[in-house]
Amino acid sequence: MTNGNAPQYFLIIYKHQAEQLTSPLIKTLLNIKDTQAKMVILRKAKVSDLSEVKELYQQSVLFHNPWVYAPKDYEAYLQQEHRYFICSSENGKIVGTFNISGIVRGYFQSAYLAYEVFNPYQGKGYMSKGILLLLKEAFGELNLHRLEANIQPENFTSIRLISNAGFIKEGFSKNYLKVGALEWKDHERWAIINPNWSELKNHNKSL
Repeated sequence: MTNGNAPQYFLIIYKHQAEQLTSPLIKTLLNIKDTQAKMVILRKAKVSDLSEVKELYQQSVLFHNPWVYAPKDYEAYLQQEHRYFICSSENGKIVGTFNISGIVRGYFQSAYLAYEVFNPYQGKGYMSKGILLLLKEAFGELNLHRLEANIQPENFTSIRLISNAGFIKEGFSKNYLKVGALEWKDHERWAIINPNWSELKNHNKSL
């Protein structure tokens, strides 16, 4: 049996679901004003950041472990194509980092997100502002359709950050990652979709 109003009905259902799954932050992501994230700036990593980053990881050991560990090769770390630092807009000091990796174009247009805040900057709102700028970069400049973050289930602070930014829990991965090359850890899969993705924006990208 068919219904002449079926197309309109499904459009309403789809719109309702999209509104449920789309964070208010993401709805205005591409139009974000500088004043909304005035606490921080987002910038690419530089070779000259080496000494500051080393010191930050050293003073964050007790805070980071066992969730993450310091890089084994800092030069390779700083040369990652999409390694970003969140810096205080007041003094330019690095307070946290984001890394977008594993970008796959074509029919996927997706990537992975990793992030860390450094001691003593946790709990001050830097990362919640920073992730907004990061998503603007990922969805605006890189035009990704999907961004996935994998988080250990007991890392409640990290999950709260990603959830508040609009990511949706998609599943659970057993022994997903060998954290710090020490032990295989279970992770939850969280992801967010770019509601403004357009294939036309990728005409100059390698597909």
